[in-house]
Amino acid sequence: MDTQPTAAATPQQPDEITREVVDLMANLVALFHREYEDAAAARSLTGAQAKVLALLRRGPMPMRQIAQTLSCEPSNITGIVDRLESRGFVTREADRQDRRVKLVAATDTGTAASEELRESLNFAREPLAALGPDERTVLRDLLRRMLAGASGPGA
Repeated sequence: MDTQPTAAATPQQPDEITREVVDLMANLVALFHREYEDAAAARSLTGAQAKVLALLRRGPMPMRQIAQTLSCEPSNITGIVDRLESRGFVTREADRQDRRVKLVAATDTGTAASEELRESLNFAREPLAALGPDERTVLRDLLRRMLAGASGPGA
């Protein structure tokens, strides 16, 4: 009987390149998060409020879907939406297919605030400017491939 471990049974240790890539991605995420939070605060928004407004650029969304997308409790989204609504950034509407479901929609003011925040972010603009158009295309395609292969709520 063969007692050698099979390749499937033995997890591969990450190589040095993989470790470095993971560290670099973590640094980029931290940089983005810091700049995003600062840009939101400059507009008197929390990061969570800014993220909800960014999600709503896709269109009206049920509160439960917002909570799932942001990986948080629906009760947290209720508070965030309450504060956004009091500032005129969002409205709540009954879903036409199911009147029990409340859809959150960005108002024109909310959409403008979200777009202004997005345009103020230099994070992606400056580092990506160091890459040529072909390099940016390759990077985009690699990131899409990585996300497509990922499993979990954010994928």
